Amino acid sequence: MEDFTGRRRVVVTGASSGIGLAAAVELARRGDRVTLVGRDPARLTAAGDRVREASGERPDLFRADFAVLDDVRRLAGELRDAYDRIDVLANNAGAIVLAPVTTVDGYELTIQANHLAPFLLSHLLRDRVGRIVNTASGAHRSGALDPDDLNAPLRRYRAMSAYGTSKQANILFTAEAARRWPDLPSYCFHPGVVRTRFANDNRIVAFGMRFAPFLRTPERGAETLVWLATQAPSRLVDGGYYLDRRLRRPLPKATDPALAARLWAASLRALDLPD
Repeated sequence: MEDFTGRRRVVVTGASSGIGLAAAVELARRGDRVTLVGRDPARLTAAGDRVREASGERPDLFRADFAVLDDVRRLAGELRDAYDRIDVLANNAGAIVLAPVTTVDGYELTIQANHLAPFLLSHLLRDRVGRIVNTASGAHRSGALDPDDLNAPLRRYRAMSAYGTSKQANILFTAEAARRWPDLPSYCFHPGVVRTRFANDNRIVAFGMRFAPFLRTPERGAETLVWLATQAPSRLVDGGYYLDRRLRRPLPKATDPALAARLWAASLRALDLPD
């Protein structure tokens, strides 16, 4: 089995803890040069220490808050200045919020942090990246995406529905990227239900997740991310949605090519990106 690890440049967003940090540690152990992106400077530094302890090499650290699109634009510029080539971009950063929040950019926070920000980063780095891996979720089953109204979750707000909508968008983005960017392999995955800081910080999901017997460790949740980042593209399905290193079919609401095309066009408009 061909393994594509070893001295590649891998950028992992949401790498300060949880699945992102676990993936960064494992990829660094395998010999990849990892770059960690996180929002909180102290946690980002601590994550860098974890990677260095595991691999013997200090990772590069970049701070960005995906709730601020100018932060994403700045991050893209810094990454472009730092690297001529990014072999893997792991769009892993995510958010779930208890109450409706509008960002400084005018968008519902969950759809911005989980979809618009990685969509923007991927576009701004498109000519430097060798493959994209997006962290999606089985929570897409609760999604109700309307590309014509990305702020729809702000009305009658329900946190898990807003989160599911953003994860539905992740899967649609991955499939549409595969169609529009055939030279840039793109994959997404469901990590399973993972015991992470992400759940612990959100009371709406914490009760059911902290004590459920089926919770996965971050390392287990990161396994498919690492696998998608390291397999030869010939062994994978471009645009595919994976769980436990197996290709799965998400619900129809996340596989509709017309909806994916509408989301792509709406996202370009929202971010003032060229078609």
